[in-house]
Amino acid sequence: MNSKKITAIFISAALASSMCGMTAGAEDESKGIVILHTNDVHCGVYADDYTMGAAELAAYKARLESEGYEVILADAGDFIQGGVIGTLSEGKYPLQIMNELGYDLAVPGNHEYDYGMDTFFMLTQNADFPYLSANFTDLETGEKPFDGYTIIETDEAKIGFVGITTPETTSSSRPSYFMNDKGEYIYGFCGGGDGSELYAAVQEAVDGALSDGADYIVALGHMGDYVYDERWSSKAVIENVSGIDVFIDGHSHSVIENEMVTDKDGDSVVLASTGTKLENIGAVTITEDGIVSELIGKDDFTLTADESSAEYKAYAEMTNFIAGIDSEYQELIETVVAKTSVNLTINDPDTGERAVRNAETNMGDLCADAYRIMAGADIGLINGGGVRSDIAVGDITYGDIINVQPFGNSLCIVEVTGQQILDCLEMGAVYYPEENGAFMQVSGLTYEVHSYLPSSVRKDDDGNFISVDGEYRVKNVLVNGEPLDLAKTYTLASHNYMLLSCGDGMTMYKDCNIIARETMVDNQMLIEYITNAMGGTVGEEYYDPKGSGRITIVSEAPADTQTEAPKSGNTSLTAIFALIALSGAMAAASRRR
Repeated sequence: MNSKKITAIFISAALASSMCGMTAGAEDESKGIVILHTNDVHCGVYADDYTMGAAELAAYKARLESEGYEVILADAGDFIQGGVIGTLSEGKYPLQIMNELGYDLAVPGNHEYDYGMDTFFMLTQNADFPYLSANFTDLETGEKPFDGYTIIETDEAKIGFVGITTPETTSSSRPSYFMNDKGEYIYGFCGGGDGSELYAAVQEAVDGALSDGADYIVALGHMGDYVYDERWSSKAVIENVSGIDVFIDGHSHSVIENEMVTDKDGDSVVLASTGTKLENIGAVTITEDGIVSELIGKDDFTLTADESSAEYKAYAEMTNFIAGIDSEYQELIETVVAKTSVNLTINDPDTGERAVRNAETNMGDLCADAYRIMAGADIGLINGGGVRSDIAVGDITYGDIINVQPFGNSLCIVEVTGQQILDCLEMGAVYYPEENGAFMQVSGLTYEVHSYLPSSVRKDDDGNFISVDGEYRVKNVLVNGEPLDLAKTYTLASHNYMLLSCGDGMTMYKDCNIIARETMVDNQMLIEYITNAMGGTVGEEYYDPKGSGRITIVSEAPADTQTEAPKSGNTSLTAIFALIALSGAMAAASRRR
């Protein structure tokens, strides 16, 4: 065990003042090590009214260094994906910003893999800092592509950092990226069994760092304090491992400050997480007196007006650096491609909270309609996790569209049975009312979620769908107003992430007959839908932010629980073949542009 195992010490007024507002240079202030940490930045490098940006992070880091603190900068995953700068550069621009900020280490989050394995390894090789993961494994060789831990030695102490990546990655990124051409997994994250494989990998890394002389152990995990499989939460790791002093977490976008979790040996571990998109900067301070964890938000930081100071210079330099990156693609993202006469949203208009992952929204309707109508298919589906941003009334730019659909998925058309559609909707509703990226936004059909029923979906160790072993929560599915026929064949339009790569664990589509494969990138398809099918303007058919009534939540068992057997559906192969030709022409035109 670490001889310096700590208990939480809440921040004194003097230290809080030093960390958040004082100018540099007071010689009587206590000094120590500060681990600045971020997680789930998702390309959020620009400051706004609620969040800080990369320039503020650079300034804050410089302030602490000028005050005499030894600063280590760490990221707990999902920095390089989720916005325009990531999509257009396949992660290159955000990585350049991380290098410029001077990150010392990072852990790959599930979305670091979203540009493909070759790009992922290229990006990590171009990083000026190491990526760590104790559990990311090459299943063919049994080797770990990254070190499980590293030790950063300061004047004060040796800090051992252990990296951990959620096993949910194989289903929450694109599963095919972790497979060979035969559909066999060649990469894994120690996610099998009862969780003991994961805990053993983490314990091995912790023990290795302690054997190499680490005074403190900081777990840098992209795990989440709340996840759909409790084996893989940060808290479960802490509870099943000994020797960790601090767990810096990501993945669930949680805001956690100084929470104490008991480890395997009954010792207390500090758990910290900053939220998302730099709404906070995390700071773990290590001094002779112990460890303090705090979060610095927008209101806690005021940039000095002293232009000669280190923090001001760092702010200006990072601002200029990002401006240089912006100039490379600004003309493209500001190009107006369409208009909307209504506000399109992924949020609940009453609460302002994100809704697209557990309720219908008009933006979800729009994206699902784009798939169905551009494909000429019976049904269009899109997972709520793939619909990422709002668009306000007025001009729609290319950047707006990319922010809505930043992953670069492609339109596919397949033939499916009604049973496969029902299983997909059931898998999407498995965690309702909790948010779930697999929750289905739909076009061409309507359905009910009977939330009073417990889910009976059965999944494998990687979170992939196996079967439904009890009563379905999803009921009364109608396709074009007719009951879903479980034995009938329908045409389904969605993206390659779900239909070809079993994304979100949607294995029910694995062996479907493919009519059209990856014909058009999703954000380009959305532009084409608005400009061609809607005449260039999103209109009143999408006026209601809660959508047009395609998804109904039934929270109490109805008096009459009998449901009519699903029966019918339509298809138009002529429209599909016409679309394939049209898609090829548009793709060629896009390449010419």
